[in-house]
Amino acid sequence: MSSELIRFDDVTIAYNRHPAVHHISGTITAGSLTAIAGPNGAGKSTLLKAIAGELRPAAGTIKHGLQRNEFGYLPQATDIDRRFPISVIETVLVGAWRQTGAFGRVGKCEMTNALQAMSAVGLEGFETRQIGSLSAGQLQRVLFARLLLQDAKVILLDEPFTAIDARTTRDLLDIIARWHGERRTVIAVLHDFEQIRAHFPQSLLLAREPIAWGPTVDVMSAQNLLKARAMAERWDADADICEPAA
Repeated sequence: MSSELIRFDDVTIAYNRHPAVHHISGTITAGSLTAIAGPNGAGKSTLLKAIAGELRPAAGTIKHGLQRNEFGYLPQATDIDRRFPISVIETVLVGAWRQTGAFGRVGKCEMTNALQAMSAVGLEGFETRQIGSLSAGQLQRVLFARLLLQDAKVILLDEPFTAIDARTTRDLLDIIARWHGERRTVIAVLHDFEQIRAHFPQSLLLAREPIAWGPTVDVMSAQNLLKARAMAERWDADADICEPAA
């Protein structure tokens, strides 16, 4: 039987001092695979950052018994500074910091695991490439390899398939399915409704406040999507966009 892992009690989260997500109450169960969907400006990424511990709720509480290092977080691609002079293998090895410490020495075990993670995402032979030379899809594979090495209990993905090719998307969806099979908890911000219906059994539909939360087949109904769209149109009419991204 699934058990409660993360609980939201009337959570409101602010972005740039403006409330971006209002009155979220509900639970994420251990081992679940959940998509967070909704129109642009709905607060999806803001909520994910709060789960990751990067933002604190302005009101209400997010409760769990996890340590910070038990979360694996993949930010939006636009948040990655590709000008930083770092190689692919060095980027992947960041996922081993729990074993090595912030300034620890990378041992044979960590290097072997990093190479295996790179193989799992189809990047054999890319070890010495600089991340700035990679395509969008290749970079996303690197970041998934880093998550594989991190071996986290909860995996948070912020728009993981934006601007990448169909083959990379399929390969990364396979990794997500692997995590789900291992009973890890995966929460992903996504825009593709058909992708959500096909691969994510649970969904939270947001429009700054929850529209629906539960089985995807129920949440992603035409009626709920129309309600979310109507709320987004009201934000535009009021010129009240408080969040530039998802």
